[in-house]
Amino acid sequence: MNPDLAPFTSTRVGIVGTGFMARGVAHVIVAAGLTLGPVLTRRPEDSSFSFPVRAQFTNEVAQLVDQSDLIVECSGDPVHATNVVAQAMDAGIPVVTMNSEFHVTTGSWFVGKGVLTEGEGDQPGCLAALRREALSLGFTPLVYGNVKGFLNHNPSRSDMEYFAGKQGTSITQTTSFTDGTKLQIEQAFVANAFGTDIYRPGLLGPAAETIEEGAETLAGVADMHGAPISDYIILPGCGAVFIAARHENFHRPYLSYMKMGDGPYYTLTKQYHLCHLEVIKTIQEVLRFGPDGVLMDNSKTPRVSVAAIAKRDLPQDFLIEQGIGSFDFRGEAVEIADQPDHVPVGLLKGARLTRRISRGQRLTMRDIEIPDSLAHDIWKKLVVKASQQAA
Repeated sequence: MNPDLAPFTSTRVGIVGTGFMARGVAHVIVAAGLTLGPVLTRRPEDSSFSFPVRAQFTNEVAQLVDQSDLIVECSGDPVHATNVVAQAMDAGIPVVTMNSEFHVTTGSWFVGKGVLTEGEGDQPGCLAALRREALSLGFTPLVYGNVKGFLNHNPSRSDMEYFAGKQGTSITQTTSFTDGTKLQIEQAFVANAFGTDIYRPGLLGPAAETIEEGAETLAGVADMHGAPISDYIILPGCGAVFIAARHENFHRPYLSYMKMGDGPYYTLTKQYHLCHLEVIKTIQEVLRFGPDGVLMDNSKTPRVSVAAIAKRDLPQDFLIEQGIGSFDFRGEAVEIADQPDHVPVGLLKGARLTRRISRGQRLTMRDIEIPDSLAHDIWKKLVVKASQQAA
């Protein structure tokens, strides 16, 4: 049992999702001494979920909310998550997410309406924790960086099936990791959470031999740009996140002595992100401190979104079965004010094209019919708000 959670042993923690990450989170919740609440699934309740602990499965959001004191949302589906979070906020139930996709699509709508936070463990949450430490030490961040080991904008289905089977993740997850969509979502989320810019649509993503080399390159760009940026580097075999920062000149000899380099840029890194193991830290913070335990959210006024880009030529009336992690579209970070008519990749599922689309084309709202949903309604309000803020 986690001794810091001893006062909360009767706290019921519900989970949204039954996939790879949800199973890991369930195991950690029970191991920490908390009570596992209902597990929300869209599959039949009597399915074989291979869950590592005893669980009560439900298809009803109302049951999840009624029988939970805190909810962990890790479905990866922004439309589904929007419905769950809306009901949880109405009921006053705090929500800890592992769902950047939700945050960059509709998460801003719920900021201030209840306790809602991304959890530590995935890259954005780890960057938020590293940022806290950097600021407490007096550093001024210039770059909030992610490290991508491999990038292929249009991977083959056979490759994705192979790696999904090898890693134990779904094909859609594996594809969104490989084609860069997940990375773009995470860094758009980071930009909104910390009020930084993106330097250009799709980010820069320079290749580097070391984290320090890549961080210094991006720090120079941020300096030239005149504002902090959210971006990434390509560096095989490394699962880190990093912050490139400045510090007062007074500390340069001290930082040099402590092997941080001669400045003016310094690289702070976290060499791992242990998603399901680390989220318990945010759960603990929320249980102990309520709203003061929030690690990060997408801000009330987001400036960055993730637009849908066609991977191949597609005909008119094409029905989009999957947006994030599909073989038809990928996502690219954009400034909302610059592309107010873009289609967020998180809203693509179930949509239909109203005209022919060419490979590499960025979708606009004129190109598509999006199914009615709470998420779509919220997005339309958010994009108006973002455009007004930019004006």
